Amino acid sequence: MLPFGARVSYAFRCFFALLFSGRLPDDVLAAFAPAASPPGVTPPQPAAAAPVADSTDRAVQVLALLQRDGRLVDFLTEDISAFSDAQVGAAVRDVHASCRQVLDKYFALEPVLADQEGQATTLSAPIDPALVKVVGQVSAQAAYRGVVRHRGWRVGQVALPALAPSPGARAVVAPGEVEVG
Repeated sequence: MLPFGARVSYAFRCFFALLFSGRLPDDVLAAFAPAASPPGVTPPQPAAAAPVADSTDRAVQVLALLQRDGRLVDFLTEDISAFSDAQVGAAVRDVHASCRQVLDKYFALEPVLADQEGQATTLSAPIDPALVKVVGQVSAQAAYRGVVRHRGWRVGQVALPALAPSPGARAVVAPGEVEVG
C-alpha cells in the first residue's frame, strides 16, 4: 500500500491531468498496473478508448457556427447604444432567425417539462435538480404543485460537423477579412 502522501500526490496529479488532458499520467498508470499474469493465463484486454474531443474545441465550433451563419458575435460585441430601438430590433430579427437555423440544424432541442409556461403542474419527489429547479416556498414534500415558469431545454441529439485540425495555438471563431481592390 502506498503512503498517504504519495496517494494525495497521485490524486491531485490525476485530477488535473484528467481535467486538462483527458488522460492519466503514465507513471501513475505504471504504479497501479496489475502484476504479471501466471503462465498460460491471458490478462483481460482493456476496451479501446474512444477518442475524446476537446470540449473547448467544440464550444468554439458552436460559437463559430453562430458567428458564421448568424453574425452573433459581431452583434453581441457591437456597441448598440447609438442606434435606435427600431434599428436594433431590425438587426435582432436577422440575427435571431439565422442563429435559430443553426440550432435547428445542429441540435435537437427538447423541452424538459411537457407543460406549457404559465400552466399548473405537479412534480413528484425526488426531483433531479439538474432537470428542474423548484423555486418559491420549498419544503420537503412527496409532491410539489406549482406553475411552470420555464420549461427548460435539453439536447436530444448533436449533429456537429467533424472538427478540422486547429491551425494555431488559439481557436479562431471567425477569420479576419480583408478586401483588396
